[in-house]
Amino acid sequence: MAALLDRISRKITLSPTVAIGVAAALLILSLALGIYNARAGRAEGARQAQVQADILAASVAGALAFEDRTATQEYVNALRANPAVEAAGAYDGSGQLAAGFQRAGPPLPSLGGVRSPVFDQQRLSVTAPVTQGTTRLGSVFLRLSTETWARRAIRYVGIAAVIVMASLLVAVLGASHARLREAHGKLQREIKERQKVEDALRQSQKMEAMGQLTGGVAHDFNNLLMVASSGLDLMDRTSDPVRRDRLKQGIRQAIDRGASLTQQLLAFARRAPVRPEVINLHTRLTGMRDLLDRSLREDVTVDIQPAPDLWPVEVDPSALELAILNTAINARDAMPSGGAITIKAVNIPAEASRAAADVVCICIIDTGVGVAPDLVERVFEPFFTTKGVGQGTGLGLSQVYGFARSSGGEVEFQSELGKGSTVCIRIPRSLKTAPADVPVHAVVDQRGARRRRVLLVEDDDNVAQLVGEMLEELGYGATRASDAASALEILRRESSFDLVFSDMVMPGEMNGLDLADEIAIRRPGLPIVLTTGYSATATAAAAKGIRLLVKPYRIDALATELQAALVGEPLGMRSH
Repeated sequence: MAALLDRISRKITLSPTVAIGVAAALLILSLALGIYNARAGRAEGARQAQVQADILAASVAGALAFEDRTATQEYVNALRANPAVEAAGAYDGSGQLAAGFQRAGPPLPSLGGVRSPVFDQQRLSVTAPVTQGTTRLGSVFLRLSTETWARRAIRYVGIAAVIVMASLLVAVLGASHARLREAHGKLQREIKERQKVEDALRQSQKMEAMGQLTGGVAHDFNNLLMVASSGLDLMDRTSDPVRRDRLKQGIRQAIDRGASLTQQLLAFARRAPVRPEVINLHTRLTGMRDLLDRSLREDVTVDIQPAPDLWPVEVDPSALELAILNTAINARDAMPSGGAITIKAVNIPAEASRAAADVVCICIIDTGVGVAPDLVERVFEPFFTTKGVGQGTGLGLSQVYGFARSSGGEVEFQSELGKGSTVCIRIPRSLKTAPADVPVHAVVDQRGARRRRVLLVEDDDNVAQLVGEMLEELGYGATRASDAASALEILRRESSFDLVFSDMVMPGEMNGLDLADEIAIRRPGLPIVLTTGYSATATAAAAKGIRLLVKPYRIDALATELQAALVGEPLGMRSH
C-alpha cells in the first residue's frame, strides 16, 4: 500500500497539468469550504449568541424576580469579557430596561421583548425571554459584532490565516465560556442559598401554625379543666340536690367537649380509629339531640329534620357525629346572642342534581353573624379560624372536610354577613342494607351469686382504679394486671376469668393486640375487649374480630360492650 501511494505521488508531481488541476480543485474546494464555513459560521454565531442570551436570561431570573437591579447589572456586566458583545441589556416584565451596557453601535432598544435574530451588516442582535417556571419575568437583549465580506475574503487567502482566525475564535469562545461558566457557578451558589432561605421560611411558617394550634388547644382544655375542677369544688360545698345535678351536668358537658376536641386532634393527625359501616342516618341524627343540647348554650335551639325515608350511607358513625357536632359548635360561636340551628337531611337522586350517583345531603343551617365573602374559601383550611386568639383551633371545619372526602362525598359552605351560614355534607348512597339496631342487654348484678370475673389489663394506676370501681359497680369482680406479661401469668395460674378487658398501648414487648392473639392460643373462647383512644392498630383489631371500645367511655357504654362480648353479639366498634 505504501509503494502504491508513493507511485501515485510521483506521477502527480511530474505532471504539470495534474498539478494545476489539483491546485484549482483545492482552490475551488477552499472557496466552497469557505463559503460553506461562512454560512455555517453565521448560523453557528447566531446559535451561540442565542445560547449566551439564554444563559444570561437564566442568570438574571432570580435577580429580576426579587427586583434586585444591582445583581442584574452584575450578571449583565459579566458579558463585557466577550469583545464580540457590543451591547447587552435586561428588561423587566413591563419591558423597561433594568440593567445594561453599550460599547459600540446604536443605543439599546428602549422597550424589551422577544424577537427573531437580526443580522444588520456587521452586527447580530438576539433576544431571549426570562422565565421562572411558567411565570414571565422579562427579557434580555444581546448585540454582537460580525465580520464583513471583505474581511472574510482576506481570511480565505491562505489556510494559515484560516487556522489562525479559527484558533483565535476558539480562544475567544473559550474565554467567553469560562466567564459564563463562572457566572453560572455563581448563580448555582445563589440558588442554593435561596433554597436554604425558603426552607427556613417554610419551617418558620410550620412553627407558627403549630403555635396557633397548641395555643388554641391549650386555651380550650384550660377552660374545660376549669369547669370540671370548679364544679367538683362546688359540689363538695353544697348539699342542694338540684344544684349538684346542675354542677354534674356542667362537668359532664366539659368532659364531652374535651373528648370531642381530642377526636378532632386525632382525626387531624390521622390517628383516630376509623371503621366505616352502613348506618340508618335517620336514627343517628335524631339520636344526637341530647349530645347537641349538652354541647350548646341554652339560648341556642336545635331543630333536627331528617326525611323519614333517608337512604343508608356507609360512614364512620363517630366521625359523622363529630362532623355535625363541630359544625354546630361553630354555629353556636357565630351566635353570641343566641339563635337557631336547623339540621336537615334529604335524599338527592342523581337525575335531580345531574350528579354521577345518588347522594344524601345533610345541611346544618344557623342564624349567626355569617362569614365575610373574602374568607369563605378558607373556612376548611387547617388552623384557619375567624375567632379571636385562643378561642379556636381551626380544626373543626377541616375535620368536616376530611370526613366528607374520606367518605367519598363533598362539603359546601355558604354564608352571608348578618344572615347566617349553611354547611352541606353530601354522602354517596349505599346500596347495602343498614343492620337492625342490636338490643342492649341489661347487666345483671350477681352479688347474690357467683359474679363474673374480669381480668383488667391497664398500666395507668389512676385509670385502673376508676375502671375497677366501674366494674365493681356493674357487678363484676375485677383483678388487675399492669402489662401483658403479668396478664398471661395470671391467666396461667387461674382459670376462672370470664372476660379480659385490656388497654391497647402498654409498656413491654406486647401490646393489647398481641395479648389478644396470645389469649386466643392459650385460652380459646375467652372473650376479650380492647380499649384505646390513640392507636394505629385499632382498625387491625376490628379486622381481626376483636371487640374495641374507644376512650373516653361512660359506664353504660362499658356495661353494654362487656355484656355484648359475654353473650357473643356480632362485632361492632362503638365510640362513646
